[in-house]
Amino acid sequence: MTEDNRYDATVTEKRWQAEWERQGIFATSNDDPRPKYYVLEMFPYPSGRIHMGHVRNYTMGDVVARFMRAKGYCVLHPMGWDAFGMPAENAAMQNNVHPKEWTYGNIAAMREQLKVMGLSLDWDREFATCDVEYYHQQQRLFLDFYEAGLAYRKNATVNWDPVDQTVLANEQVIDGKGWRSGAEVEQRELTQWFLKITDFSDELLDGLGDLDRWPDRVRLMQKNWIGRSEGLRVRFEIDSHLWKAVPEGHSDVEVFTTRPDTLFGASFIALAPDHPLSAALAADDADLTAFIAACRHRGTGAEAIETGEKEGYDTGLRVKHPFREDDWLPVYVANFILMEYGTGAIFGCPAHDQRDFEFATKYDLAIKPVVAPVDRFDDESDLVRWLEQFASGEEAYVDDGELINSEFLDGMSVPEAKEEVARRLAGKTLGDRPQAARQVNYRLRDWGISRQRYWGCPIPMIHCDNCGVVPVPITDLPVKLPDDISFDTPGNPLARHASWSQVACPKCDGPARRETDTMDTFVDSSWYFARFTAPRAETPTVPETVNAWLPVDQYIGGIEHAILHLLYARFFSRAMKLTGHLNLAEPFKGLFTQGMVTHETYKGADGRWLYPEEVKLTDGGTPIHAETGEPVTVGPIESMSKSKKNVVDPATIIATYGADTARWFMLSDTPPERDMEWSEAGVEGAHRFVQRVWRLVGRVAAAPVASEAGAADTSPRALDLRRAAHRALHAVNDHFAALRFNVAVAKMYELVNAIAAIEGVERSGDTSLAATEREATEFLVHMMAPIMPHLAEACWDALGHEDLVATRAWPEADPEMLVEDTILLPVQINGKKRSELTVAADASPPDVETATLALDEVQRALEGRTPKKVIVVPGRIVNVVI
Repeated sequence: MTEDNRYDATVTEKRWQAEWERQGIFATSNDDPRPKYYVLEMFPYPSGRIHMGHVRNYTMGDVVARFMRAKGYCVLHPMGWDAFGMPAENAAMQNNVHPKEWTYGNIAAMREQLKVMGLSLDWDREFATCDVEYYHQQQRLFLDFYEAGLAYRKNATVNWDPVDQTVLANEQVIDGKGWRSGAEVEQRELTQWFLKITDFSDELLDGLGDLDRWPDRVRLMQKNWIGRSEGLRVRFEIDSHLWKAVPEGHSDVEVFTTRPDTLFGASFIALAPDHPLSAALAADDADLTAFIAACRHRGTGAEAIETGEKEGYDTGLRVKHPFREDDWLPVYVANFILMEYGTGAIFGCPAHDQRDFEFATKYDLAIKPVVAPVDRFDDESDLVRWLEQFASGEEAYVDDGELINSEFLDGMSVPEAKEEVARRLAGKTLGDRPQAARQVNYRLRDWGISRQRYWGCPIPMIHCDNCGVVPVPITDLPVKLPDDISFDTPGNPLARHASWSQVACPKCDGPARRETDTMDTFVDSSWYFARFTAPRAETPTVPETVNAWLPVDQYIGGIEHAILHLLYARFFSRAMKLTGHLNLAEPFKGLFTQGMVTHETYKGADGRWLYPEEVKLTDGGTPIHAETGEPVTVGPIESMSKSKKNVVDPATIIATYGADTARWFMLSDTPPERDMEWSEAGVEGAHRFVQRVWRLVGRVAAAPVASEAGAADTSPRALDLRRAAHRALHAVNDHFAALRFNVAVAKMYELVNAIAAIEGVERSGDTSLAATEREATEFLVHMMAPIMPHLAEACWDALGHEDLVATRAWPEADPEMLVEDTILLPVQINGKKRSELTVAADASPPDVETATLALDEVQRALEGRTPKKVIVVPGRIVNVVI
């Protein structure tokens, strides 16, 4: 204790961090015989500074790790760095610093910041994905995938970021722009390397059903992204006489549809801009060529397609409706159709698809409803009114219903109509093939991993004019990145590095070229969790070790990774299983997605964003600029971001209040899955609680202990406190296990109040109260140790213990102390609650009835009469029927 009895975090936290490190208590042995538990937070990108999102994320993981150690588990809680990527190259160009120097400098800075937080990490297992040792093993995985047919190369239309000069996956295109650069994405034809994730489409979809410890919304997002759909491939015959001449080799247009029931509502056919028929028609049509070129200046991401303006070009071709002799549908090339989905062509039914509706409205095409909610109608007039309302509306009808305006389908349900269309078209032919065939389709596409940049894992392949594409021999790995590169001109420096890229072919020894594309950084993060189990191994994994640790018991990270990272990691574990590197399919047993940290936004009089420290309140509570005194506009509460400056530096908070205060505040008020608002008042409140606990422990530590808690002569006051302590311990145990950190914090507040309440009571003759008070206080120290580990160690030391609370087992609650002596029953009179009754927990129904009838409220209601019936539901409720 200090002289003024204040807790000094700046001194105390360094002391206990040094002691933990000296004893090496967070290092994990693969040979430890205790049951294993693996907790992992999504590893960070080394930007140079941690932010409040890091503090919240890693505090949650640390609470789980410390709690599970106390529960007797051998806990693996590692840390690493997702270190490749464009920001390092951007920094190299802007600051004339090598990406490696920039990256490792940032890692060193962030490592120290994380250590100040007091995280119980096994730093001996640390690695960065840009370490040669790591990407060496990633190259071995790639070669194994290549040999197994899971990695291949093909020509494909890709999203091209003209600023970052690299390919982007569909998931990396946001609102038609590159996810990092913000540049308008273009479409280009490039030869790319792909990983065959589609081989596992059904496995990835079916596996979601077993992930019962994942958030439902994450599973739904992945299900929708995989996008399994059953439908028909339908061929529409192109008319070659009445309309425009048909390019040679094209006699029909084949579409994939999940709604064959709406065929009688079809009003157009739409082709993808890169459909073979589009290209054939554009060969003789300059306007169509220009339209296709314009379509290439947008991303292929789903969001961009859905929200962008629907545009098309009438090719002049017409196709014959499969059921109506004289119905000819116009053929458009449209910017919202993707060649990679289905057949690259659709039939448009504007009445029942919103994209088709918008397109038809723009080009004045027929919008004919063929499905209506007939079950809601009483008679024909209701249908007429619904059709009138639909005709004047601006939305397609996409719900279920009954077929109308559809000849032989009228009156059928949607499933019945789908079956009937499939049956009839299967019996028709165009040429020598059926006009329709059933097909299962997926939205998921193979993962293009080629990136045209330097700072990434080199793809270990060689191109030879004689031998074609040749894998780099295992003995020649790793393919190291050269250090002597230049960013003076745009593009990939590896492509310009002659001495690195020009090599001898491993097969014929003739002149050849290295692959100069590097891997998408999402490859790096798709298997790092497995590498942590044996980070220095000379193979990607040690099977018996990785199989012992995986799956990760508790994985923690942001919802923004629900599709990109998590889906890729699930694919990688399956691919690694197929190639013999591990023996499981699902890498993460439990997934927790924490909320964001938010803060108010501020703008000055000139419209510039302001940092929170630049704003102060006048005595009247009006926000003004701290230096100029000019008025400040307070904006909405948003996720902390550098662009809007509504950020708080964790280093400043930790230096002022200590890491434990920041950790406690982060978990104290808000459910961890929700966004939490940062506030100075909340931080100060957490700091006051730290000081309160410190004073309470000091008082208890100084008090003599005359007897043991739980002795036969325990006083009623001591017994009440003992019950409160054991019940709090039991509740906090359950809340930590369920990651309900804020509820656990509330229980600890209650226990502190219960201990503090006996500070000034008369104790003469009560020999049990001091021992019970100490027991309750030691329970409190154990409970708060996962969240405020430094304070807990200081308190444990102050209470006279010579070991570390971090090495102590979690205490067990006494079951007898958890039993309720009395219960509170609601009392109803004729079904309406009128009173409450406190009775012994084991009271018999007759005793409960007697006590109920003695209540004043019941006596007044009875007015001297005998009740018709008294219904006692044991432990639940009493109902008096008058």
